[in-house]
Amino acid sequence: MSVQTLMVQGTTSDAGKSTLVAGLCRVLRRRGVRVAPFKPQNMALNSAVGTDGGELGRAQALQAQAAGIPATTDLNPVLLKPATDERCQVIIHGRAVGEMGAWRYHEFKRVALEAVLTSYRRLRESYEVIVVEGAGSPAEINLRQGDIANMGFAEAVDCQVVLIADIDRGGVFAHIVGTLALLSESERNRVRGFIINRFRGDLSLLQPGLDWLEQHTGKPVLGVLPYLHGLHLDAEDAISRESCAAPHSGADRLRIVVPVVPRISNHTDFEPLAAHPEVELRYIDAATPPPPADLVILPGSKSVRADLAWLRARGWPEYLEKHLRYGGRVLGICGGLQMLGRAIADPEGIEGAPGESPGLGWLDLTTVLQPGKQLRNVTGHLQLGGARVRGYEIHAGRTHGPGLARPAALLDDGTPDGAISADGHIMATYLHGLFEETAACTALLRWAGLSAPVQVDHAARREQALDRLADTIERECDLEALLGS
Repeated sequence: MSVQTLMVQGTTSDAGKSTLVAGLCRVLRRRGVRVAPFKPQNMALNSAVGTDGGELGRAQALQAQAAGIPATTDLNPVLLKPATDERCQVIIHGRAVGEMGAWRYHEFKRVALEAVLTSYRRLRESYEVIVVEGAGSPAEINLRQGDIANMGFAEAVDCQVVLIADIDRGGVFAHIVGTLALLSESERNRVRGFIINRFRGDLSLLQPGLDWLEQHTGKPVLGVLPYLHGLHLDAEDAISRESCAAPHSGADRLRIVVPVVPRISNHTDFEPLAAHPEVELRYIDAATPPPPADLVILPGSKSVRADLAWLRARGWPEYLEKHLRYGGRVLGICGGLQMLGRAIADPEGIEGAPGESPGLGWLDLTTVLQPGKQLRNVTGHLQLGGARVRGYEIHAGRTHGPGLARPAALLDDGTPDGAISADGHIMATYLHGLFEETAACTALLRWAGLSAPVQVDHAARREQALDRLADTIERECDLEALLGS
């Protein structure tokens, strides 16, 4: 069977590669084509648990949904999860193989490349088209040797490349021309053309620039995608602070605050909240003092003890104590659950230097970090009126203590999850994605302070967003030239 492979590379990070791949997968699926997304190497702290029980990038799970196929680890065979500014956890075919610095990983790339090519060959056996997503920019000179994420992969499998650039950040022509200039001749010859992303305004005013670009490079502009306001799809890593919901008329919105700790993970958990018309979701970074809120969510973390120390240094324990004293609610998810307990021990140095840190102490729990992650997709019911919940677990910690006698949820396999404080103001869970189900999201918002939350079908909203994206690509792009033969 002849299999077509097309690779989307970007002139910068966050140029729109993930979004374009998702949109192309949905376009091809609607045309009856068996299509699969593929990202050889991903560096992100947003991850999902695949149907095969391994870990893959969250963006690839979304792209699989766009393509209508199972999300397996073959879609993202190499996942790098930053643990510090200098070290990453390396995940191969869904399983962690160790933590490496830059030089060690550079030497490990031969092994990583074989994993990439093994997954790619397996996908070729089942699909007609593979749409590949690059990582960052292909023009990073210091990363070109042994590259497996961009042109190194394209050359290894001999595929064509489409280059996407973000005009909203400025300098789009310099980004494109500069990227081409830094590629080798064989790599430039692989570039089929360009997509310009996030354009606002009158296209006729941009046309002289497009004409110049085509004349200067000898390559076509294959499409200009408009800035799609309110389009919220699961992010690869960057946090979107744009609300995608129109405010609900009537009562004030529920104020939810999430601290952006340095190693925040799976902040895609909060996409349903950003989309809810009765919620005002705010991400608070180091430069912003935490504001009054109805609900504070302590998010997942790749380095729980270090991120807890970061919160302490910025006065968050005092803020949370006052917040609870005045009737506010606190929810901890995964690493946030561990922070709410009495202690976090890391005797083997799983996430940093070996040692133990005191927790915030509001739940009678203790966590010990151990080798080997808990990776599974689960379903169950919240202990909030029995609302149906589904989610996934990705954590190294094992938690025990009397606080678990009041679980946040009961899973369908009979095991309890998380904890609720005696006064009902603090809840903790290991479940990522717990806002995805309409019933669970409604129950949690009611617990946080909304008397009668509007019910929003987040799964339907995501499907509508993917179709909107595909409609835009079909309308604004030369698909014959983009997809080729």
